[in-house]
Amino acid sequence: MGFLNLLIVAVMPVLKIILITAIGLLLALDRLKLLGPEANHHMNNIVFYVFSPALAASSLAETVTFKSLTTLWFMPVNLLLTFVLGSALAWLLIKITRTPKHLQGIVIGCCSAGNLGNLPLIMVPAVCEEPSNPFGDPSVCSTNAKPYASLSLSIGAIFIWSYVYGIMRMYANKSNESSTTGINSPIDTSETVPGGCTQAVLPSSNCNTSYLPRTISGERSTKMSGLKKIMPRVKMISGKIDLKKVFAPTAVAAIVGFIIGAVSPIRKLMIGKSAPLRVIDSSAYILGEATIPCMTLIMGANLLIGLKGSDVSRTVIIGIIAVRNIFLPLSGIGVVKAAHHFGLVGSDSLYQFVLMLQYAVPPAMAIGTMTQFFQLGQGETSMIMLWTYVIAAVTLTLWSTLFMWLLA
Repeated sequence: MGFLNLLIVAVMPVLKIILITAIGLLLALDRLKLLGPEANHHMNNIVFYVFSPALAASSLAETVTFKSLTTLWFMPVNLLLTFVLGSALAWLLIKITRTPKHLQGIVIGCCSAGNLGNLPLIMVPAVCEEPSNPFGDPSVCSTNAKPYASLSLSIGAIFIWSYVYGIMRMYANKSNESSTTGINSPIDTSETVPGGCTQAVLPSSNCNTSYLPRTISGERSTKMSGLKKIMPRVKMISGKIDLKKVFAPTAVAAIVGFIIGAVSPIRKLMIGKSAPLRVIDSSAYILGEATIPCMTLIMGANLLIGLKGSDVSRTVIIGIIAVRNIFLPLSGIGVVKAAHHFGLVGSDSLYQFVLMLQYAVPPAMAIGTMTQFFQLGQGETSMIMLWTYVIAAVTLTLWSTLFMWLLA
């Protein structure tokens, strides 16, 4: 299949996203106020608690079986790699651009967490619907597309609300501490010891501690077991993870869908035209169909805030765009090709396409929600989201075309 034909296949889903996003943006304008802050909040809750869980549960229950689980195990690993690689690149970006403290958590969140929800849910099935798609029969392709996209949404939600939420919470606390305590703080918790070394509450490794008196308790503290050293750090990390956010309704619904699909007796009760409880699956499917348009309208309404402007540095925005639209997609090609070479991923080209696509999507809209939780950098986040999504309208089309060309 020619590159131009693949480009047409790739551009159609992106155009659909742009059109629905534009409608959401128009509905949020002050002249209409059909999707203002209050309406946006209520719709977001309905999607979060009802539509998205229904879609994840119904899609996974209908298509996932115990046998298919053996082929899908690499997706959680792949998603984790997107977060780790994005965080590493974000750390370099922070060092290079000298990002202000109150924006560092936002930069890491935007670079590490991609939109693993509504974009794959729209793009992957839309690609399959194209007659000239490189993944075979459109009906078979569409059947396989929904569970891949739903699994991406579910696992992505777990990582976003655990990994990214913890990082942004940590940086938000640091920013708040630095704003309340400064160089001229009236409280001095340090002591000067012989040898010209200033000793804080926790001694620095650069201090010359030869002048400090050695006590029995001090010697015992240096002989602490490795477990006692590790446990406080584990408690600190676990304290930064909000379990209510990790086990979001979509993640719980995904687990339910896995159980229904994998356990044969339950599957026979609920899935199929002759199943006694098929009405439950049908109802969940109808609710789930509303997820995609509602999430995309919300995304358009959220991007409206970015049009009002912000004082975020251009170099930071350009850096985030480069990370999410250049470096991560290139890394994704390498990771998926290596996984296929070593037999970690099967020969299903659609599955490999979804894995690569997870590296090329723009930042997750949940980052904006988190900044609202912490009351930090909301205007800057909206500006970052606006430009990353504008650029992604072009880059996502090009990367999708390249991915299909490599897998065709």
